Amino acid sequence: MTGLRRRLPIEQGERSISASRPSERVSLSEHMQRSTDRILTTHTGSLPRPRDLLEMVRARSRGERIDEEAFQARLRLAVGEIVRKQADLGIDVVDDGEFGKPSFVTYVRDRLGGLTRQEGERQSPWIRSREAISFPEFYQAQAAGAVNARQALMACTGPISYKGHKQLKTDLDNLKAALKGVAVADVFVPSISPSNVEDWNRNEHYKTADDYLFAIADAMREEYKAIVGAGFLVQIDDPQLVTHYTVNPTATIEQCRKWAERHVEALNHALRGIPREKIRYHTCYGINMGPRVHDLELKHIIDVILKIRAGAFSFEASNPRHEHEWTVWENARIPDGAVLIPGVISHSTILVEYPELIARYAGIAGRENVIAGSDCGFATFAGSDEVHESIVWAKLSALSQGARLASQQLWGQKAPKPAKRPAKPPANTQARKPPKGRKPPARAKRSKRR
Repeated sequence: MTGLRRRLPIEQGERSISASRPSERVSLSEHMQRSTDRILTTHTGSLPRPRDLLEMVRARSRGERIDEEAFQARLRLAVGEIVRKQADLGIDVVDDGEFGKPSFVTYVRDRLGGLTRQEGERQSPWIRSREAISFPEFYQAQAAGAVNARQALMACTGPISYKGHKQLKTDLDNLKAALKGVAVADVFVPSISPSNVEDWNRNEHYKTADDYLFAIADAMREEYKAIVGAGFLVQIDDPQLVTHYTVNPTATIEQCRKWAERHVEALNHALRGIPREKIRYHTCYGINMGPRVHDLELKHIIDVILKIRAGAFSFEASNPRHEHEWTVWENARIPDGAVLIPGVISHSTILVEYPELIARYAGIAGRENVIAGSDCGFATFAGSDEVHESIVWAKLSALSQGARLASQQLWGQKAPKPAKRPAKPPANTQARKPPKGRKPPARAKRSKRR
């Protein structure tokens, strides 16, 4: 396959992303690590929580009284365990598994002032989606058995402000402590986008939708800046950008594009001044173990996505509804220096992807411009069990095997035979330099076409 074409320059005055090498011990550097010696691996954020921690997280989210000291001690220990687990599975760019959060989105309800609990529950948006209209029996049965089909109903009843400094500091401190003695290339921390906060918490205070949206952006900016200030990459989680079409069955594609343009503007407002090379952006089609026939096609939204001030873009690429869209990326106007993080393992199937298929996708963007990732998280809500824990680890192991195979193809390295079980990484995670005189296969070269 050919490399990606027609890259645009990064905004004048911004630093470009450097091609620094991964080190034996993580260094919280100014730049996002790139696949300079081999294809690096990462994932989207959420990972299965230990059962005892899960019970405490869910009890806290319900407002039940628990032993807070015991919870914090278990959380700190669990974050250390999951960071080592990722390294053992061959994941290069890691996070804390979002272990301290009840979900990837509802966690901000404890971190934003101005939100209050309302009577009733928020039903899953999939119940009213285009998918549910086409497959009503399937989605009714799915909603009835889903752990997270309903959530507390919240509303904005006062000025939005950020008050989650203490909780965020705990997350960052736990992650820093967990990294001691662990060999990884880079570290990221997921944070929710303004569009998802807006969607999950209705406005009963601001005069206009724009006033509400940009107030959220200003508040979440504090979290984004704090994550980067601590030395980590910030990952903006924004499934709403592409699922807005699916869960609003009367909206046209053009109306969804206009909606997305405004929400990208708000996100860029929140990210202003933060170096692109410290920002990862992730969008996906949500937790939908269904037919997925109404997913918004990438060709209808990619130009809007690429207006986001990010140094890396994470997206779905491995499941049958989206694996063909590498051709869309191939012809996109991608900002100069941007890294692509295609999902090469999926959260929407329990099938464990075949390593050689992963290698194929890992080579799409040109070796230095790709990090192999996942379509979405595997436990985005505490207790989500769409993909069993044992299968998640098998998928991550397949991801790292696929990256080794891709490196063999692209650098001419000798890839180790796939292990029957995840092997611990070597003491030095730096991959060998390609032998002198060896060139990558012809298909890995960038196209010169414009």
